[in-house]
Amino acid sequence: MKRRSLLKGSLTAGMAGVAATAGLLTPQMVMAAWPKAAFEAKGMNNAVKSLFGSEGLTASGDISIKAPPIAENGAVVNIAVSTSLKNVDSISILVEKNAQPLTSSFNLAAVTEPFIKTRVIKTRVKVAKTSSVIAVVKSGGKLYSAGREVKVTIGGCGG
Repeated sequence: MKRRSLLKGSLTAGMAGVAATAGLLTPQMVMAAWPKAAFEAKGMNNAVKSLFGSEGLTASGDISIKAPPIAENGAVVNIAVSTSLKNVDSISILVEKNAQPLTSSFNLAAVTEPFIKTRVIKTRVKVAKTSSVIAVVKSGGKLYSAGREVKVTIGGCGG
């Protein structure tokens, strides 16, 4: 089994090398497109405007954020965003008091199947200090949002 894996890996690496050398495989073709200006934006409104072209957010009860109320380590905070909205184009997560509020943005294909009638995104984000974590869902050309406060403790002492 190890020999088969070695041969398969060697063949794949060799073909990728040949494709790159021939100019058939360029970094722009293999890397995902990302909205650089939105990720570098300062302030919530600027990040939302850079990402979606609009600042108009409507609060929605169809969006749920699962996050710890107290994060002992702000460098790694588990976040889950779920929504029962229809025709979801993207789900983005912003942290209000971070220097760059946009932490992640997920574009969903039209053929993405929901998990039990809801779409769920799970990730880990950095929360610099006690702040609101805001989920923005683009659905049917409109922007919907929900927020949740996450308290960051220093040293994990709860204070």
